[in-house]
This record gives sequence, C-alpha cells and structure tokens, in this order.
Amino acid sequence: MAGTSKSKKVFSEAELEAMQDAKVERKKGKKADGEADLLAKVAEMSQSDRAIAERLHALVKENAPDLSPKTWYGMPAWADAAGKVVCFFTAAGKFDSRYASFGFNDVAKLDDGTVWPTAFAVTRLTQADEKMIAGLLRQAVG
Repeated sequence: MAGTSKSKKVFSEAELEAMQDAKVERKKGKKADGEADLLAKVAEMSQSDRAIAERLHALVKENAPDLSPKTWYGMPAWADAAGKVVCFFTAAGKFDSRYASFGFNDVAKLDDGTVWPTAFAVTRLTQADEKMIAGLLRQAVG
C-alpha cells in the first residue's frame, strides 16, 4: 500500500497550543510578568475553571508566599526561587477534560513513604478541599 499512508496527528491542537505557549514563555524569560501572565490565562477560562484557578492562586499566595506565579505551557503555575514549577493548575477546558486538575512537580516536598499522590482532579473546591490543599502547599515548600 505504498503511497496511501495517512499521516496521523501525533499531538492534539490543545497540545500544540501548549507547546507554543511554552515557547513564548521561554522567550520572555526573566522579562515576564508572571502574575500578569497567570491572571491573563485565568481570565480566558470558563467561569467554573476560573473560579477554581482564582481560589488556588489565593491559596498559594496565603500558604506558599515564596512561590512566584507564572504560566507553564499556558497554564497557571507557581515556581520556587530557582524558577522550577512546584505546582500547577490545568483547567478542564484546556484539554476538553471532564475535570480540572491541580498538581505538584517533583520539586515539591510531598514524599510520604514509597507512594503518594501528586495530582488531584478538581470539579469545585470545598472548605475541606481548601484546607487539604493549603496543607499540601505548606508541605511542598517546607
């Protein structure tokens, strides 16, 4: 069947957009206004994603004030002094998922035995959820 192969899409449009966002973020480098960039991305989200992202941003500022807001692959993220992303939010709308997620990268100090969670599905935030996330944020930077 030579000559009849169809090219498969390796990356979705959303994934390609995220890679382009990362390229723009790298070009900005230290000139980036992380808070402004993060808030601009949050403003583009659907109301439900935006409500979660805004609350997470407030929780990070309250519980891990040494983390700096930024965008990471076009998503809200918070980085340590070395610029390494500690935690990030993926809106449900970003990849047409049924839920948003809040995750931690390997620089977060969450180690607990040999297995521990590093990402959480989020459909909305309750007071109990916020309390749990606040504790994880303090531990992540502790």
